[in-house]
Amino acid sequence: MQVTIHEAKTHLSRLIAAVERGEEVVIARRDKPVVEIRRVAEPPKVKRSAGLGALKGYFSEEAIDFLTNNPALDKEIEDDFMRSVDESV
Repeated sequence: MQVTIHEAKTHLSRLIAAVERGEEVVIARRDKPVVEIRRVAEPPKVKRSAGLGALKGYFSEEAIDFLTNNPALDKEIEDDFMRSVDESV
């Protein structure tokens, strides 16, 4: 189906419904096809979860342990932060 820009503005919801039914919709300017409306592919479903559990499976247990249970690393991060604060003053 081909419609004018005016028709598309007036009947957009009907045109979307037609596309959802599988019809091809082309919008024309002065009888010259300009754009087509097409259905967007379904975005992939992303499982969302709260907290650190969202990263489960992305990092090894050793890496998680190193990052979360490492007093020396905590001290290094704290020192770096304090240096950056002192330098910005």
